[in-house]
Amino acid sequence: MRYQGESGAERVPVRLTAQDPISQAGLAGQLRTCPELRLLGEEDGAGDDRPYVAVVSADRVGEAELQTLRRFQRAGQGRIVLVVTEIDDGGLVAAVECGVVGVVRRAEASAERLVQVITAAARGEGSVPADLLGRLLDQVGRLQRQVLDPRGLAFTGLAPREIDVLRLVAEGSDTAEIARALAFSERTVKNILHDVTTRLQLRNRSHAVAYAMRQGFI
Repeated sequence: MRYQGESGAERVPVRLTAQDPISQAGLAGQLRTCPELRLLGEEDGAGDDRPYVAVVSADRVGEAELQTLRRFQRAGQGRIVLVVTEIDDGGLVAAVECGVVGVVRRAEASAERLVQVITAAARGEGSVPADLLGRLLDQVGRLQRQVLDPRGLAFTGLAPREIDVLRLVAEGSDTAEIARALAFSERTVKNILHDVTTRLQLRNRSHAVAYAMRQGFI
């Protein structure tokens, strides 16, 4: 089933979660009239495995908020946008680890801005304020230098053997050829590709190759 807006374009299903009923109602009232979006209610949850964008509104990112984010991440049905009053570096990194792809400060959360971030998330694109992105990159760089480099690891989202497999897929090798080239069993190659596509929510091996190329891994 496709959700159609007034212009005939597909509407983005959105599931809202806020810390309190007033915040929930305010956010819902702001987004309900946006033709690009379709707000999902509780009745839409049972037996419905269609993807959606989860919008989580919070004052800060603490353990309770992280539990909410992890619940959506485990469900694996939607991309997560966080609307937050204030967020420190630790909370930002923890939120991203929980699957958040979009961050909007509450003070900047106009309907127009929310629609931009939500529709970008639906397309698989991230959206983080520039200053927060800079802080996130600083945190990643510090993690790489202080924790991962001494252990010979990389903060890329892909393990070295996953990159090796995807590079060979990109070169046109089939499963048997990849297995011979890397001295893996064919089952191992299939498992690696399955793990990558599942973990990163990719559709197939071609999508995985495209992801790896966009990220500069291959």
